[in-house]
Amino acid sequence: MTPRDYDRPDPDALLRQNGGSSRRGRLKIFLGAAPGVGKTFEMLTAAHQQQREGVAVIIGVVETHGRSETAALVEGLAAQATRPVAYRGQVLQEMDLDALLESRPALALVDELAHSNAPGSRHPKRWMDVEDLLAAGIDVYTTVNIQHLESLNDVIASITRVRVRETVPDRVVEQADEVELIDLTPNDLLQRMRDGKIYGPHTAGRAMLHYFSPGNLTALRELALRQTAQQVDAQLVDHMKANAIAGPWAAGERVMVCLTLQDGDASLLRYGKRLADRLHAPWIVLHVETSRDLTDDARARMASQMHLAQSLGAETVTIPGHDVVLDALSFARAQNVTQIVAAHPAGSGWIGRLRQILGRSTTERLIQRSDGFPVHVVPRSGEAVTGRLREKIKPSLSPYLGSTAIVLAALGLALLLRQGFEVSNVSLAFLTAILGVAVAYGLWPSLWASLLGMLCFNFFFLPPLYTLTIAAPDNVVALFFFFATALIASNLGARVRSQAVVARHRAEVTQSLYHFSRTITGMIKLDDLLWSVSHQMATLLNCRVVLLMPENGVLRVQTSYDSGHPIGEDGFAAASWAWKNNRVAGRGSDNLPGVRWLFMPLRTGRGPVALLGIDRDRGGALLDAEQQGLLDALGEQTATAIESILLTRDLDRVRLDAETDRLRGALLTSISHDLRTPLASILGAASSLRDYGEALGEEGRHDLLTTLTDEAERLNRFVGNLLDMTRLEAGALPLRHEPVDCAEVAASALSRAANLLDAHSVALEVAPDLPIVPLDDVLLEQALFNILDNAAKYTAPDTPITVRLSAETAHLVIAILDEGPGFGARDPAVLFAKFTRFAAADTTRAGTGLGLAIARGFVEAMGGEITAANRPDRQGAMFTLRFPLAEKAS
Repeated sequence: MTPRDYDRPDPDALLRQNGGSSRRGRLKIFLGAAPGVGKTFEMLTAAHQQQREGVAVIIGVVETHGRSETAALVEGLAAQATRPVAYRGQVLQEMDLDALLESRPALALVDELAHSNAPGSRHPKRWMDVEDLLAAGIDVYTTVNIQHLESLNDVIASITRVRVRETVPDRVVEQADEVELIDLTPNDLLQRMRDGKIYGPHTAGRAMLHYFSPGNLTALRELALRQTAQQVDAQLVDHMKANAIAGPWAAGERVMVCLTLQDGDASLLRYGKRLADRLHAPWIVLHVETSRDLTDDARARMASQMHLAQSLGAETVTIPGHDVVLDALSFARAQNVTQIVAAHPAGSGWIGRLRQILGRSTTERLIQRSDGFPVHVVPRSGEAVTGRLREKIKPSLSPYLGSTAIVLAALGLALLLRQGFEVSNVSLAFLTAILGVAVAYGLWPSLWASLLGMLCFNFFFLPPLYTLTIAAPDNVVALFFFFATALIASNLGARVRSQAVVARHRAEVTQSLYHFSRTITGMIKLDDLLWSVSHQMATLLNCRVVLLMPENGVLRVQTSYDSGHPIGEDGFAAASWAWKNNRVAGRGSDNLPGVRWLFMPLRTGRGPVALLGIDRDRGGALLDAEQQGLLDALGEQTATAIESILLTRDLDRVRLDAETDRLRGALLTSISHDLRTPLASILGAASSLRDYGEALGEEGRHDLLTTLTDEAERLNRFVGNLLDMTRLEAGALPLRHEPVDCAEVAASALSRAANLLDAHSVALEVAPDLPIVPLDDVLLEQALFNILDNAAKYTAPDTPITVRLSAETAHLVIAILDEGPGFGARDPAVLFAKFTRFAAADTTRAGTGLGLAIARGFVEAMGGEITAANRPDRQGAMFTLRFPLAEKAS
């Protein structure tokens, strides 16, 4: 960045100061250092001031807790009625979010931001309701205490010895437009407690001995002041950026939390959040996935940890690997991480030391190898340690029995080889067996195999035989190196096995994505695509899948796979909400989590194109972190494929509209030009007969009557062609297949066209023994008439026109030949398009350009085909009609 760039306002900061590109409600939080400091009182006081300034204020929910001063401030403010919710035999009063959204006040008062809504509500938490109000453009005043912030949960618990269960993500407070600290000194707050302004006498006395001790209140006050200072600092930085005020910008810290399966304590993540906030730095939560992490239980635990990290605002990353420490440090160097956070090594006493000796302490190795990286070691909370001690370990004996059998088999082979080989060579049989155990069963069974192999080697092959005593010193050295080699081989084999398991798993996922992409690519039918997508997703994720799309404004199920459980009314309600708000809803999400199904909009650049629903029978988290990533990838590919098909449909519709407009224009041109010509002749002849009939004489009147008749017939042909084309396009053309003598039909067509062909010599050539063909004689005659009419228009007078009928092996052939200009280098197939005429049409008799199109439609309706070409023997055009004979037609 050049120095000049610092003189320019930051667009992002300007957008934040102006509320973004779209109207979003402003959030003001009254942050209390402790319960009873007067947050609700201050919120209601500010609301009265806003109402006096003309702002429409409405109370969504306010908890007075029986305090008279607070209740007095509620009067004079409009209040939205709460919504009763039945829960465990009681009726709870919850804020009516839908009514608030419908009334759309300018300012809504929502007390107790960290409140948990009763089951059956739209959102499980009240802060989620507040986000909906802000998204609707409604300003919100709300209250929350410092102990409800998610990142401070562990700190508050260690200070007050009370674990707060209702928490608010830090991002909600960080994104607030204003934060007003409501604070009292510990002495003033304790005096309010003694005066009964917070709790009753009995409750107040007990609270003052525990939570409301002077030391606790002082610590809570400091935390509230620090949080407010961070908020003010962030606002100051935004102000400096928006106004291009030069200042000292930080070099840029970056925090990484190294998370493993042993780190089941959420305090590690919360510490990482607090550290990142203090440093004003982004932070990453890294999980190195090894073969131990591929079980369902491990995936569920890690999914829970990753979900908490995301709610705290971290960037979560999962990478495959074998050595957690080396892979984590490589990632940290690649991402320019400056601070690493790790958990304290698990275990205590000799168990903890044994884990460190065996290389099981990730934190110890991380500290030893982290050259240049400060490592923050976070103590584990008592709650996490207790929960870990309660976990039941279910060892499996089958790997150890299998490894024992393999070592015994190697012993038998070694006993056979001892007859002809030295002892040092016989030991290779045990090493081979140990490698096999490591590859087949992993590290610990291979260590057992190493110990068992060493004992067998000593007992059966080192003198004195059949005892564990070693006589010669060189045999001690041999046995020692044998055991060391066995341990190294078992460790290497276990590492190869672990890497192979992880690589195979990743390869399966990659292959699944490739197969899915290849399957849906190129599909042109939406139904086929949706069915294939639902089948593939159900197979890959082992769940039930439904896909929904809107039809006439109503969301409907388009396809489903293995849907043994119907969506139900509550599921459709959640799906409609997810589609309307373009947000994830349902099981495991922050919106309508009580629904059995999880609904995810499939989005593209144009917006949502479909809605995906998934469900499975097992309890707990619906998807782990890897499955969620896989679902996101599949969803993106599906959305792109659906949009491609929809775009193709839109393109076809546009082309059809363009073609319709072209045909409409051609039809209007034809009506305005070609049909007006015979009408003008008819009107002229009729007016002449009316005005000058007596003066014209018999011959003059005969000529005018002949003109009237000819032009009326011509007009009738034009109108008839339009009607015939309409019937062809509507599929309403009546057909009757009867045995027809085509020679008679051709003669009848020539007779009808006699007036049109009076300037030409016409010849009808009929082959002998012409077969009878089942056709519609009316349609055949009209088709021949239209072709003869076309020949009369485009050929010069006194040129011959020939109609030739013959029979081939399987077809009856009718050829109409003329000696006109022909088609030259132009494509004759273009003639059969509607409203199409060659340039010569401007110098010949007018026409609609429908005659040949109608002829082709009639011929194809009767099962035949028509072609046009230049004559091979001379100049001229040739139209050929082919109809299958009776045997083939049947």
